[in-house]
Amino acid sequence: MEKQQLLAPRSNKAADHDQVLGIIRELECLQIDPVAAVRANQHLVMSARLTGYEPTLLNDLLSDHKVFEYFANAACIIPMEDYPIFEPTRARIREHAASAVEALQPVPEQVMDKLRAEGPLPARAFESDKKVHGYWENTNSAAKTKATSHAINLLTDSALIRIVGREGNQRLFDLTSRSVPAELLKAAGELGREEAERLMLLKYFRAYRVFEPSDSRFGWLRYSAAQRRDAIRQFIQSGIVTEVEVEGLKQPYYVLASDAERVLAHHDAAAVEPAQPLEAEAAEITFLPPLDNLLWSRKRLEDLFHFEYRWEIYTPADKRKYGYYAMPILAGDRLIGRMDPRLDRKENILKVELLHFEPDIHVSAQLRKNVKKAVKAFAKANGVINVIYN
Repeated sequence: MEKQQLLAPRSNKAADHDQVLGIIRELECLQIDPVAAVRANQHLVMSARLTGYEPTLLNDLLSDHKVFEYFANAACIIPMEDYPIFEPTRARIREHAASAVEALQPVPEQVMDKLRAEGPLPARAFESDKKVHGYWENTNSAAKTKATSHAINLLTDSALIRIVGREGNQRLFDLTSRSVPAELLKAAGELGREEAERLMLLKYFRAYRVFEPSDSRFGWLRYSAAQRRDAIRQFIQSGIVTEVEVEGLKQPYYVLASDAERVLAHHDAAAVEPAQPLEAEAAEITFLPPLDNLLWSRKRLEDLFHFEYRWEIYTPADKRKYGYYAMPILAGDRLIGRMDPRLDRKENILKVELLHFEPDIHVSAQLRKNVKKAVKAFAKANGVINVIYN
């Protein structure tokens, strides 16, 4: 929780660009998702940690080339200084997409030429009458995706072009060779694969802080199970990673050796200090979006927090238990329930479709009052005033 920037006291001052960039660097990256029951995931991650956060702050960092978008835990926003270590990922995806890019020619080259001459440009600036099968289409049905749109996706995944700004829901694209600082492009070309993967593993460790090798996304490197276990062993032997036993679990977790002292301090404090009542004003209430960094590993969530969470967005409506955008409720350092919100800017209303507390939580009148007060603050932080409960 501490390393996830969820325990730090909130400032009453409005957030600024430096604070936003600082949070991204501490978290290592933010996962991007377009679903916006309230706001997009990346913005909810930031507002859960920074009072007065506004999406324009993150968009400005993208336009100023302080961050870039690429694949880490999934599609993520990443500090620009990390650009070189993603070269193995870019090379793998570029190789995988090469045949599709070639089959679509001359459209990809035409996209590149237009950006070279005019860029940065939004996708709507590229016209095409040709329809092809896009990433998510059933290839047995009629093609629906504009050839230029598919070319933009392929070129972006291949890192030949990249997203350099966002205006509302519109992404702006430019050539990678022109928009990434020259020294970082040079470093990416010179960095060996083995060293890049080592640095990527360290970045993953810092992002997760508590990790174990059964995670298929371990290191964001598509390693086999044997490779993941071997990587852990090598880092233990070098003194960078250490094993930690969790009471009640057969399998160990691992942390960076530099974090071990802090982990022990928290353990010792919990042993001598009684748990703070959830009703206390100091137990700050935070609502976490479905792809918040803390929630990346569902297994870890259950093992360490005894909290079972599934994002039900792809679950048929009649089979959902909590709602398609149910957000876990964090009270201090405990996950106590979930809230399923819908933001209606036109009506200036936040609709709470569900407010649920875990069975083992004693829901006093004061705790319920604190949570509803936090819901009102959440609504205000996201630009609306009124809250209704269904």
